[in-house]
This record gives sequence, structure tokens and C-alpha cells, in this order.
Amino acid sequence: MFWSLVLVAVMVGVVCYRWQRRRLYQIYKELSNSAKHYPIIGHTYLMRNSDANNGAVWFKAVGRLAIENGGITSFWMANKLYIMVADPETSEVILKSCMEKGFVTQFIRTVIGNGSIFAAVDIWRPRRKILAPVFSMKNLNEFVRVFNRQSMIMADMLEPMAGGADISVWRYFNTYTFDSVCETTLGIDLNSQKDPNHSFLIAFDFVSQEIAKRMVSPWMHPEFIYRMLPRYKKFVFHRKIIHNFVDEVIQIKLKQLSTFQKGGNNQISGTVPKTFLDMMIESSDRIDKKYSDLELREELMVIVMAGTDTSAVGASFAAVMLSRHLHVQEKLHHELDIVFGNSDRALTVEDLPKLKYLEAVIKETLRLYPPVPVTAREVMNDVKLPSGTTLVDGVSVILNIWATHRNPTFWGADAEQFRPERFLEGPLKHLAQFQPFSLPMRNCLGYNYAMMSMKTMMANMLRRYRILPPAHMDEHKLKEPLRVSFDVMMRDMDNYGIRLEDRTKNHINEAKM
Repeated sequence: MFWSLVLVAVMVGVVCYRWQRRRLYQIYKELSNSAKHYPIIGHTYLMRNSDANNGAVWFKAVGRLAIENGGITSFWMANKLYIMVADPETSEVILKSCMEKGFVTQFIRTVIGNGSIFAAVDIWRPRRKILAPVFSMKNLNEFVRVFNRQSMIMADMLEPMAGGADISVWRYFNTYTFDSVCETTLGIDLNSQKDPNHSFLIAFDFVSQEIAKRMVSPWMHPEFIYRMLPRYKKFVFHRKIIHNFVDEVIQIKLKQLSTFQKGGNNQISGTVPKTFLDMMIESSDRIDKKYSDLELREELMVIVMAGTDTSAVGASFAAVMLSRHLHVQEKLHHELDIVFGNSDRALTVEDLPKLKYLEAVIKETLRLYPPVPVTAREVMNDVKLPSGTTLVDGVSVILNIWATHRNPTFWGADAEQFRPERFLEGPLKHLAQFQPFSLPMRNCLGYNYAMMSMKTMMANMLRRYRILPPAHMDEHKLKEPLRVSFDVMMRDMDNYGIRLEDRTKNHINEAKM
């Protein structure tokens, strides 16, 4: 009798559970895919991070399923239903209707706190009003001098590598972006390109890698488990170094501002180039919603972390693609020669709009290898999709940028090919078909900053060097897609290997002839 009652109770519980989730099952039925679905684990087996042999990554596998299914599909992670989107029209609806970001951002927030790019909507909205004016083109144009100077240092650091063995361009690009971001954000030149042993840089690198490891390690997701692991103490130690460093810079800047105000000046002196920190303080004062010290730190951390990795990853992939497509690089060198000739003059803000083909090369690289290949949103209210399916509370959406950028319906039969000219052939079919920095409303405000930084660094590098593929790489290998892995961002599994050849010597020899 007892066990009969238990059995009845279990059956009633299962029926109630399935009844409450009936709308989720209906969504899955409407958007099902061809992949095998297993009891309990669902499609979790598809979420492996990478394959050391061929670079098979979960967002590629599930993204292809979405493309095959008309641009949208669904899958189960245990008992959690996810929608995978590779269709621009559906992406646009999700981006406008679902403001809350996915749960994985909680791990990034352990470092940046409530920095606006990952914060809850009620925190993000008022902060965006303060930040938007800070990223105006007028302000960003002032940073080109920093980009130029730091990228010239990078080009000098690469000189001993020209004509030599294979190198990884990552370290050079990463330290360039780090120095540029720290100078434009905090007003401090850390000189990591020449001295990569600064405590802030070491701590920054450690926490970035730790966040990545935690994101792809489900057993470390629960906070109470992670706090019991020995690595948690190391994480806290390095995080404290970062926070203390930024807090110290903020206090110095606030004291400077206080001194200016006592002298009758309500703004930071115009004799010194303004940083993001300066402009955020001024912007928050104007809107009468003054940032606290903690809020300043959180927003600065977003800029430093996002600005460093995004630009470095994008430019590193661009260098690798140019090494594999020498005809594209020849066109690029021709454009640079028209703008700069054989001179070594400083690049100016007026030069950037003239480098149209360089911009197309960078955009085409970001299309094929977006630094952030996926982004997530949570459905809080019913959302009707163009397909007719209605999403409900409890569904998570993964916007697969990598797959959207390869959707042949919008990019054509050559969607997998590297062809920068496509960005010079007129407007895109749909605004959301190209979204390397997401799209409004919660897009990355630093898009123009990143593009200006990448264009400057690539221009100054290519003015001096020709990029060649690694010596060991045969023609067959050069035609294959890059092998990638994924942590917080997408990475090249071959570590961005290239060779360099000095172009300036060729120019000198040509002048003598």
C-alpha cells in the first residue's frame, strides 16, 4: 500500500511538472533539430569545448544545426531549454525584446561587479545614459595619437622578428592594446610592451584566464564549490591587485579634480588629454547622477577588459588571414602606399577614413572570426518570433554570431570564403547579419574605439612589414579554416603564427634602382 502511494505521488509529480513546462516542450517540438536527444542529459554532449585535432567547437556544431534548420533551432541542456539563433531577423527581435543577459556573465561579474555591459537592466539603463556621450567620435578622435604612438612602439618591437623564424603575433598585439587601453582609460602608460612583468598586467592575465576556465568547467559554476577550491584564493589575490590599482588611480584623479574645482574650474584641465575616467566623472556630474568610486571602478574594468582582448583578438586573426591571402595583402599595401607613400610620418585621425580597404579587411575578419562568437539573453516575457513560434519565460537564447556571419541566405554561396570586397559592394541585406559587437540596445559602446585602434595598429604594422604564413605550412593547410577554441573569447589554436618580412628595405632598394 505504501509503495503504491509513493508511486502514485511520483506519477502525479511528473504529470504536474510536465504540465507546468508544456509550453517549453511545444517550443522544442516546433524548433527541434536532427541531433540525437538523450534522456536526462538532452543535448549536453554537443557542448564540448574543442577538439585538439580539428578545432570542433560547440558553437560551430550547434550553429550549423541552426543554419540547416532555417536559422533557428532548440536544444536541451539537461532540463534547461535553449534556443540557438543564426538568423538576423530573429536576432533583431531577441535583441530588442530581451534585455537581460545570460547566466554565464555572472562569472565575469566576479571581477567587474555591475559594469554596465553585463549588469542587470535596472543598473544598465541609467549608466548607459552617462556612458554614451563619453564614447562620442569627438572624444575618440583624441585617442588616435595614443594608438599611433603605442602601435609604433609595437612595430619597433617586431623589427628583430622580421626575416626570422615563425612568431606568434599575439603577445605583441595584446600588449599594444593593453597599453593603449590603460593610457586612454586611466591616463597611465604601463609600458607592458617593453616590460610585460607589471603586477597589474600579470594579475589581469590571471583573472582573465581563470574566468575562462570557470565558464567552460560546469563543476566550478556553483559559487560555494568554487570558493572551496585552492584556486579561489589565487583568484581573490590577483583580483585585489587589480581593484587596488584602479582604486588608487581613481583617488588620484578625484584629488586632481578637487584641486581644479577649488581654483574655480569645474572641469579637468584642458592642457592634458582627457581619459575615459576624466570624461566619465564629468558626464556623471552633468547628468546629476554622480558615479560612486565603486561604480567608476566597475565601468573602468569593463573598458580595460573588453577593450584589451577584443581588439587584440580581432587584429591577430586579421594578421593570420592576411598571411594566408597574399593577394588581399597586396591590395592593402597599395592603399597604404597611396595614403602614406614611403614616409614614416605619424598616422592621424584624418588618415583613418581613407583606409577603406583596411576597414573592409578587418570587418571581413570579424565576420569569419568574431572575438565573441556567441552572446546570451534570457526570455522574461512572451516573445513572438518571425517564424511564428512564441518564446516564454524560462527559455534562454544563444545568439550565435559565428553562425549568423556564415548564413548563406544572407551572405551568399561564398559565405565561408575570406573576401573583404563584400563590405565595399553596398549595404547589407539586413542590419543584424553583421554583429561582431552585438547590436542596440545593449551593444558594445566601444565598437568605434576598437575599430580605430585596430585600423591604426594594422596600418602602422603593414607600412613596415609584409606578413607571411609560417614556414612549415603547406598550400593545402593554408586553404583550410583556422582551428579555433573558445573560452571568454574565440582563440586561434595555432596561436596566431606568422612570419614577417621588412617592407622598408624593399622600398629603399626600389628607390636606388
